[in-house]
Amino acid sequence: MKLMEKAPAKINLALDVLFKRPDGYHEVEMIMTTVDLADRIEFADIDRDKIIILSHNRFVPDDSRNLAYQAAALLKERFNIRRGVAISIEKNIPVAAGLAGGSSDAAATLRGLNRLWKLNLSLDEMAVLGAEIGSDVSFCVYGGTALARGRGEQITHLPVPPKCWVILAKPTIGVSTADVYRRLDLSAVKHPDVNKMIAAIERKNYEGVCAGLGNVLENVTLQVYPEVANIKDQMKKFGADAVLMSGSGPTVFGLVEHDSRMQRIYNGLRGFCEQVYAVQLLGNRNSVE
Repeated sequence: MKLMEKAPAKINLALDVLFKRPDGYHEVEMIMTTVDLADRIEFADIDRDKIIILSHNRFVPDDSRNLAYQAAALLKERFNIRRGVAISIEKNIPVAAGLAGGSSDAAATLRGLNRLWKLNLSLDEMAVLGAEIGSDVSFCVYGGTALARGRGEQITHLPVPPKCWVILAKPTIGVSTADVYRRLDLSAVKHPDVNKMIAAIERKNYEGVCAGLGNVLENVTLQVYPEVANIKDQMKKFGADAVLMSGSGPTVFGLVEHDSRMQRIYNGLRGFCEQVYAVQLLGNRNSVE
């Protein structure tokens, strides 16, 4: 038997870090939303009690370092599953990009194996399991738009944001999230107004969403990686309505309301950046079939 799940990328409309917790994690407030750039994950029964990861992308590990592998292993251990599975990952989301590609693959694995193995778990139950794998996995289980608190596992669902294009551009560098957090000086950051962003989303106020974009990690990454600052400057110059780095980077996204301007920005960025995508907000949450 074979099943397929999509694993959409996410962007951060707002990312605030409040303090460092005693457990070593940072307390965050993030507003995340999914976009229609997605990995495609296929699950197939095999006749061995083993987890096999298949991918043509050389940056995707095929062992326990892979978050999809970890999700499958967690389900096998927690529910005493004595069956094997081959997980084929078609990567469309750039790796190490600040778009939660690995976390979304893990979330899609929880959803897909829930169906394949007939575990009858709710999204809420899968989100709790996802928190054991990584900070963004709980959100990715649900998809849509949400406020994430704690270390990212406390999810409050939000309405669909106003419709717009999202231009994504990733320079040919990788950024270590742990390194960015290590360099973060919380005494010197400008905190985004998360409540203002929530209000703009609830009112379907596109201008308010653009005005409310903010990410406390952005300046840290911009100082270390000038390529990211250059993409942000170019995106503004080409006419994006608002521009922000997603997560710990290095991907930069721009919001655009009109098709003609989206095409102009996309074409302009393709001149000097290899990985450029024009996508739309998905907005809607996942459901359990």
